[in-house]
Amino acid sequence: MKRTFKTRIALAFLFILGTNQGFAQSDVSDLIKSSPEDATKLAQAYLKPLFKGFGVGLNTGWNNSAHSKNLLRFDLRVGLTGAIVPQKDETFDVTSIGLSNNVRPTSPGQVITPTVGGPTDQGVQLSVYDSSNRQLETFRMPQGTGIGLIPAPQLQGSIGLPRGLEFTLRAMPKVNLGNDIGAIGMFGGGLKVEVLPLISGIIDKVTPLDIAVAVGYTQFNYSVPLEVNAPSGARPASASQPSDFSNQKIEAQFSGINTEVIFSKRVLVFTPFVSFGYNTAKTDAGLKGNYPIVSGADLLGPTYTVFTNPVNIKQTDINGFRTNLGFQLNLAFFRIYGSYSMAEYNAFNGGIGFGLGK
Repeated sequence: MKRTFKTRIALAFLFILGTNQGFAQSDVSDLIKSSPEDATKLAQAYLKPLFKGFGVGLNTGWNNSAHSKNLLRFDLRVGLTGAIVPQKDETFDVTSIGLSNNVRPTSPGQVITPTVGGPTDQGVQLSVYDSSNRQLETFRMPQGTGIGLIPAPQLQGSIGLPRGLEFTLRAMPKVNLGNDIGAIGMFGGGLKVEVLPLISGIIDKVTPLDIAVAVGYTQFNYSVPLEVNAPSGARPASASQPSDFSNQKIEAQFSGINTEVIFSKRVLVFTPFVSFGYNTAKTDAGLKGNYPIVSGADLLGPTYTVFTNPVNIKQTDINGFRTNLGFQLNLAFFRIYGSYSMAEYNAFNGGIGFGLGK
């Protein structure tokens, strides 16, 4: 495998992770030395904290108050979420994820390896065998980042609508950051309804809290071209094997839906809030294109088979309840936001913004 491919894969996920430690030195490309099915299982296990943590981040930071903005009042904000990787997801056992018998730990006593959110310990070495039990390849699982925190950005604007409604738009046009990093884009929308103003009578005047219900959807898209040539010294397993490897790339789509009920109370410029909700997050990611993978050997040396789209991960990462505690601080046009979320992956969120009116 060319080092270019290894570096690009690392930079791809580094950009999402927002860190420059550990992962850049990992050989993530080695995962595809095994069969497509085994490579997918290894990638799912190793990147599990990334998928879950990023899903948490997409669903965080939508609201910091139950009060809906007055008609045509607006604000713009930038935020960042850090999802905390629980200890149970810092490592995994390579023998417990359903690998085929063709991929086995080189040392049977060494089976625990870090995930991307785990320690910077050396990853487990795996060996790849053919159907005749001949060893074809060896590779080492990558290290973790040693951070245990998965960041995710939020960039959004909100505007007040009639009848206690507030609309929020999350958007980032597709930006190509070059072949070494790739292209990113984000879009989403949310709606909040302040409940008490819709109720006529005395209840909305004597209730000491603002109450709202809200829903939001976010989608983050990512792609980067790759360059994986045929393994050195290997020949095609047959004449019919594709020879065009120019279509290789990573494609990933992360999406999340957040619903919540919000309670808050403004005291001068300070508004504390609590919310209870349900959120889901999904990942649809994979290696697209043609990839030559060593699959056998003969008297002349190793042979490779070309697999198209060898790694495909389509799964639900988050599906459960969450509780948020936080605040909003209004200082004239300037806003400061902060919150802490409690769920399978706890997370904190902070941000700043600028707005006009309440």
